[in-house]
Amino acid sequence: MNAQVTPFETKLLASARQTGTLLMELLSAEPRPQEITRPARLLDAMRHGALNGGKRLRPFLVVESAALFGGDSAAALRVGCALECLHSYSLVHDDLPAMDDDDLRRGQPTVHIAYDEATAILAGDSLLTYAFDIIADPETDLTDRAKTELVLALSRAAGIGGMAGGQAFDLAAEKQAPDEAGIITLQAMKTGALIRFACEAGTIIAGAPAADRDRMRRFGEIVGRAFQLADDLLDLTSDAATLGKAAGKDAARGKGTLVALKGQAWAEEELDRLVGEATALIAVYGDKAQTLTEAARFVANRKS
Repeated sequence: MNAQVTPFETKLLASARQTGTLLMELLSAEPRPQEITRPARLLDAMRHGALNGGKRLRPFLVVESAALFGGDSAAALRVGCALECLHSYSLVHDDLPAMDDDDLRRGQPTVHIAYDEATAILAGDSLLTYAFDIIADPETDLTDRAKTELVLALSRAAGIGGMAGGQAFDLAAEKQAPDEAGIITLQAMKTGALIRFACEAGTIIAGAPAADRDRMRRFGEIVGRAFQLADDLLDLTSDAATLGKAAGKDAARGKGTLVALKGQAWAEEELDRLVGEATALIAVYGDKAQTLTEAARFVANRKS
């Protein structure tokens, strides 16, 4: 018997469907103004990397953080899709043989397996570039100032001081396992930075005060840390069929994780602490923050 779906999970699923529908439109075959044409095989590979399911948690956090401050929902959805394109690029490239060398992603062959390595690289490049295209596009109904701030924040989250730098640390960890502080830094960059951006983006979209932006950035940092800690627990306790990707790979490669360093019991207690910290941080917004509070709990307690 399937477990009962909670109202929060229903809302997350509805948001994922909205994101998927808009991504399908954005990744249609019709060229946009100033584009010459969209090569069919490259576009198919991009779709394979971006339209293969997933919870769409990051776009959800963008939409809900914007809603908390009265931001435009249509603009938030487009920014969420931009973030999802960038996130999908990172997965396509991380799965490559030169990186994490994975054959399975969300229960399907990875892009370089379904197509080839060169096409996977180009698909990732194109998804990365398209993220900033979507934000800058006139169809994203935001002020130029908001778009500039979003592009800067996303660039900082995704680049050398964020996700890409975190992947560099992750590759180095295969040769020499980092200490606790190194693991925290690596995970804050590779995983946490995009989740931090997702929560901060809503305040930019809504034009919220700097204090709210700082608060939501911190909320995103905490949720990002909880997400990675839960991921490490799942890597230890789940199988590939449940995860939709290979399980136990970090341990097999000798990569250090906080779970491996401190144990499962500590990790479960730490997740509870992180959820408590995140919840307390946004309690100032009252009932309006209920969905984001539930999102923090979901991230910590998810099973896949």
